[in-house]
Amino acid sequence: MATEAAKKEMVFFDVETAAAPSPSDSSGQWWLLEFGAILVCPRRLVELASYSTLIRPGDPSAVSRRFSGDPSLSAAFRAAPPFADVADDIFALLDGRVWAGHNIRRFDCHRVREAFAAAGRAAPEPVAVVDSLNVLAQGFGRRAGDLKMATLAAYFGIGKQTHRSLDDVRMNLEVLKHCAAVLMLESNLPAGVLPGADDGAVTRRRAATSSTTTAPATPPRPPPAAAVLKVNGRSSCKRDSTGKVVAAARGAATATTSGGARRVRRPMTTPPFSMVLRHSRAIVR
Repeated sequence: MATEAAKKEMVFFDVETAAAPSPSDSSGQWWLLEFGAILVCPRRLVELASYSTLIRPGDPSAVSRRFSGDPSLSAAFRAAPPFADVADDIFALLDGRVWAGHNIRRFDCHRVREAFAAAGRAAPEPVAVVDSLNVLAQGFGRRAGDLKMATLAAYFGIGKQTHRSLDDVRMNLEVLKHCAAVLMLESNLPAGVLPGADDGAVTRRRAATSSTTTAPATPPRPPPAAAVLKVNGRSSCKRDSTGKVVAAARGAATATTSGGARRVRRPMTTPPFSMVLRHSRAIVR
């Protein structure tokens, strides 16, 4: 079991498995064929230790399905230990540490837990999980074209992905370092200094920001035109002391005089303060 001091290190890991089981496979089981991991200082991002092992599957044909391009591995897998023989080592590496890797949330973590369950063992538990696929989707986007490890490695000139566990986790760490360096440079230099720094790469963060951008405010509607009061068929605009048209009061009513002429009856309203002030000045004068 690792010491408490060693638990502060992150563990980058990767598993290689047999091809997905066919529907006719009654066991419905993924065969774990290889496990590789490196212990990494989270502050300096340097590799401190490594571990890798081939794992002999219960179904020998799984090796040929997964590594059909390398027949020399058949002999190595026949000599490899079964998972039960390496379960203690893998448990000591993983349990109580921060797990890191590429697409491990959806794949590798499940395969490790399934292997421990099949061996009748309690599975290791992480204190946290850092999935570089999710991290890069959030910040780096599709600058390289897509977020596959092989594509990212080719983009940075790191090399070709071998799809072997220990090689892949080391490549994963290097890809993260390169992506972090690019993002740091872009965020600290004026726009346009780095060629292609803002190439329109779509990230989850950028997509979320654009989707939450507030729509332009609807221009205010023009005020309604002042109501025109008609007296005896003629338009009559009543204005206040400032010259503004005063709309007819809603309570206005019409009445008919004895001569048949129509007369508008307006409700009593309180005169505006400006009018009162104007009349009071006239009185003082």
